[in-house]
Order: sequence, then C-alpha cells, then structure tokens
Amino acid sequence: MTEMLARDVEAVHRALDAGGDEVQVSLSRETAELLARVVDARARGQQVLVTRGHAEVTPSEAAELLGMSRPQVRKLMDQGVLDFRKVGAHHRIRVSSIRAFLDAERPRRRAALEDLADLQDELGLTE
Repeated sequence: MTEMLARDVEAVHRALDAGGDEVQVSLSRETAELLARVVDARARGQQVLVTRGHAEVTPSEAAELLGMSRPQVRKLMDQGVLDFRKVGAHHRIRVSSIRAFLDAERPRRRAALEDLADLQDELGLTE
C-alpha cells in the first residue's frame, strides 16, 4: 500500500511540475477512488478535511464540520456523545470522534428521511 501511494504521489508531482492547465497522470485505482470522493464532496459544496490520526478541533470547528450550532456540539459533548479533552480552559474534540458520531447517525438519519418521504406521499405532497 505505501509503495503504491508513494508511486502515485511521485506521478502526480511529476505531472504538476510539467505545467499547463490540465494534468494527465496514471494512478492506482485506490488513489483514484480517494481523489474521486474528495472531488465529489467539493462539487457538492462540502468541505474536505484532511487530518493526521489524532487531529483535534475546537467546538466551533466541530459545529461547522457537523453542520450544527456550537451549543448543540457542547450538548453532545456534555452527553458524552463526542469525546473531548480540555486544554487549559479550552475544549478540543478529536476528529475521529466526529467521524464516529457521523457514522453512527447515518442510519438514523436515513430512516428519518424515509419516514418523512412516506409521510409526504401519504399527504399527497409529492408528485
């Protein structure tokens, strides 16, 4: 895996060093799939966060990543849903904790959206 990524990184840098507005490069499927997910997210207007293993963010940054208010993030912290630590008087939330929260919430949100769609159909609100 590491050897393949190293090869892909070198190929990308060589292609970028060649200049020009467009770049052609041959990448492994795994790297291409990763890049496609990043580009897809940006095309949908989403932010992309690339971090190291134990990266931490402030509650305000976590709120932005989660698409909710800072007070709601604090509520999740107080409930023990988001792991955090204090640095002096400041709170830091691990990005891995945010990812775990999002992964756990995805099925619940999907079910809620399905229920909402069913209700809309029952009420004749959809065409």
